[in-house]
Order: sequence, then structure tokens, then C-alpha cells
Amino acid sequence: MSISRYRYLHYDVFTSRRFEGNQLAVFPEAAGLSASAMQHIAREIGFAETTFVTAPERGDTDVRMRIFTPGTEMPMAGHPVVGSTFALARFGTITQGRGDWTFGLNVGPTPVELDWDGDVLRFAWMTQGSPRFGQTFEDVDAMARALGVRAEDIRGTGLPIQEVSCGMPFVFVPMISRAAVDSAVPDARLLQVEAYVFTTDRAGTSDAADTYSRMFAPQLGVPEDPATGGASGPLGAYLVKHGVVTPERGTSLLNLQGVKLGRPSWIHISIESEDGAIARVRVGGTSVFVAEGTMDVED
Repeated sequence: MSISRYRYLHYDVFTSRRFEGNQLAVFPEAAGLSASAMQHIAREIGFAETTFVTAPERGDTDVRMRIFTPGTEMPMAGHPVVGSTFALARFGTITQGRGDWTFGLNVGPTPVELDWDGDVLRFAWMTQGSPRFGQTFEDVDAMARALGVRAEDIRGTGLPIQEVSCGMPFVFVPMISRAAVDSAVPDARLLQVEAYVFTTDRAGTSDAADTYSRMFAPQLGVPEDPATGGASGPLGAYLVKHGVVTPERGTSLLNLQGVKLGRPSWIHISIESEDGAIARVRVGGTSVFVAEGTMDVED
């Protein structure tokens, strides 16, 4: 049995400060790794997600990328796309000054727009799929029990609990305040969905965030995620659809996640509308390099 050595880069995503945001490990040259090996590596590293980059499989993409949580492979995700863009720019896979890039994910081609300051990548926008609005959850009491919150803190918003997907489904649970969001203590035995708990309440706050959120996905091996770009696009779409923000306001929203974990993450959201319908969903942010290393893997 032989051993191959693979280099990886560690980034903190949706932040410009090390040790905040959401951690990501990127393997920029992952050719030769099986899906089983990728899953074992992601579990060993233990971050919310780890990405593996290989040669493109189709002509309308620049690379193929697979995304794994410690427990499963993902069809798409936001912080891995944004963070991997920064990692591939540092690694040299993405050439300096390039304005666009397309990842081949399990959901298909996923474009990214890059904003440079000289030879330094400053910001990346990920375009997500068109939103699909799924079922609403009428049993507020059951959801409240699963999340460990008061049912009245959900009902008080006047908004529905609803599943929305821009490539990955999440169940959006509105709350009346940041304190209510922070009160959540999910019961993994009862919570059978990827639950995104949020509020638009700004009482007593001084930051620039339009929304304040937490995400729980114990069934994916992620008890709580510091930053969920794959949910932030659907969140913006939810807010526009239900009239919480106007279509004009929806083009520039800022979502704050991860505070309860001590890893504040700032996720930019842009929801573009045409003729009363959502036409484009984008999520963006910055990332900061933390470390790099190598891992020996048995073939």
C-alpha cells in the first residue's frame, strides 16, 4: 500500500479577521482521492466543510469541486465556494485579475465573480440557483420543541416557517428578536431538517446587519454552522417573497451569523428582481488565509 501526500489550505470565510467566520479546508489538487477518502479526510479535519478540487469534467466549467461535511457530501454550499475561490487564487489556479470563474459542483456549473485590488483578491460573489419555495410547516409547537425555543417567539413574527432552496433546501424559522435566536438549543433527536433560525429585528443593535441568524444541521454532522452561504441566498429570497424587504432593498442585504459560536460571519446577499419575480440570487464575501499543510493518505 502506497501513501500520497496532498496539500491543503485553511481559510476563514465570510470574514477579514483570522479565527472568525467559517473554517474551510481546501485541497486544490485532489486528483486520485476517492469519494470515500474525501469523506474520511473531511471527518478528520472536522470543519463544517472541506473541498476537493480536480480537473473539469465539462467544457463550461473551470474545475470540478466536491464538498464534504464531516458526515456527508453536499450538492452545493456557499462558504466552500467563496473560500475556495480565495484559496485557488492564492494557489495560482485562478490567475490574478480574472473576473469570473465557474465551479463544477454536484448541482452543476456554479459561477463566481471576482473583485481584485491590484493582485489581491478582495471579494467574491457566488451566483446560486433560482429559489424554489417549498412546504410551510404549520406545527409551530413541534418546531419550537425541536429548536428549544418558545413557540410565541416564532408566531410573533407573523411569518411562515418555510423550506426554500437555491440548490440546497433549508427550513427558515423566523424569530422576534436576536435574544430569541440566541436562545435556541436544538434537540438533535427531534430536529430532522436543516433549520435556519433568523430575525430582522434590530432593537438595541448598532451593527450594520439586516438579519441575524443561526443554522443547525446535526443530521449532516454539523451541530451548528458559523456561516451558511448556501442558506443566505434563500434567506434573501424568502425576505423578498414575503415582503419583509422591498425588491430594491433586497439587492443589498447583510446577514450576520456565527455570533453565538464566537465566530461572527458577514454574508452579503443580493436578490435581483424583474417584473415582480426573483431573477438572480447572489451571495458574497471575503476570506482570510490562516494556514496550510499536507496530509498523507493511503492509496
